[in-house]
Amino acid sequence: MSAPGDASTVLLPFLFDVESDGAEATRIHIRNGEERMVVHEVEVYGDSIRIRMPLYDSEFRARLLGDTGMQGVWHNYLRGDDYVMPFTARADDRPRFRQQPPHNVDVSGEWKAWFSQSCCDSSMALGIFRQDGGHLAGTFATETGDYRFLEGVVRGDSLYLSVFNGFQANLFSAVLRNDSLVGSVFWGKHGRDHWNAVKDPSFRLRNADSLTFLKEGYSMATLSLTDLEGRLVSPQDEAHKGKVVIIQVLGSWCPNCVDEARLFAEFHDKFHDQGLEIIGVAFERHPTKERSIAALERFRDHLGLKYPICYAGPSKKEVTSEVLPFLNHVISFPTSITIGRDGKVRRIYTGFYGPGTGARYDAYKRDMERMLVGLLAEPTP
Repeated sequence: MSAPGDASTVLLPFLFDVESDGAEATRIHIRNGEERMVVHEVEVYGDSIRIRMPLYDSEFRARLLGDTGMQGVWHNYLRGDDYVMPFTARADDRPRFRQQPPHNVDVSGEWKAWFSQSCCDSSMALGIFRQDGGHLAGTFATETGDYRFLEGVVRGDSLYLSVFNGFQANLFSAVLRNDSLVGSVFWGKHGRDHWNAVKDPSFRLRNADSLTFLKEGYSMATLSLTDLEGRLVSPQDEAHKGKVVIIQVLGSWCPNCVDEARLFAEFHDKFHDQGLEIIGVAFERHPTKERSIAALERFRDHLGLKYPICYAGPSKKEVTSEVLPFLNHVISFPTSITIGRDGKVRRIYTGFYGPGTGARYDAYKRDMERMLVGLLAEPTP
């Protein structure tokens, strides 16, 4: 895949496997580090192929080049009907990045990083890198989420990382100068940014429990919305009385929301019989309500979610403020609001440390589970 550069096209590499035995439908497995994204919607007609991603409303349209590969474009409809990037694939077993000459630096560890023009509300980030020989994996965690599974190489005194998952198409590079990383990042078709980092294992982002909070005078999260089946859903309704409730503020377009939904689905299966309920409150980027609901149905069905998802409107600050007037603000998708059996808000967590963050995801999962166990153990009022 290619992204626009300052003066020329920049190649943004990623890997995928094609699985087909001739009797069943073709499947594609997109690889990002430890992640494997399975794509089932693959249509071949004549010398053309259409590959629709399972989430994020994007697809490839390409011409097959015999058994040697394909060439075409990637459409990301969530970012607009004109968001198109050229795409070329070759059938071989080459790595994501060339690994010659050999590496001579080790960037493993945690780095304090900052971006010159952040696409998020904060330019600060925590770089988490794991190096094995010349192979590099990791991510950047920010106060509003993380960049999920990045994979690449260390070559000489430089590093290269990329990710493609149907929504994110990012390419990171940097060179080690003295004790600092000086780098660039291409945000798909959005263009180029610069980043710097210094190794700092003591660096911490602000506490995710402190960034979003109830406005003065509020102790409860009061809202009422309809789910995708048209049923009225509220944390105050009879079905949720005396229950522990998580309100998951999300968007089907948000990769971190996908990661969080997978984890919440685990919690729902494990604790629902003990009194846990989850309500998804979704703010979408599609231009119409009909397309938004269709995207949310796809999101729910693909992830196998058994809890209600409600469409709350477009993902705009004025809309989130109107739907969630009890919050000071919503700065991140996802944001989770946990309510105790007494109906009072016990925790508001901004962002999400996904599985790409490794130990931080494991710690968040343990902490969240401990909290739920404690809340579920409280007596019903």
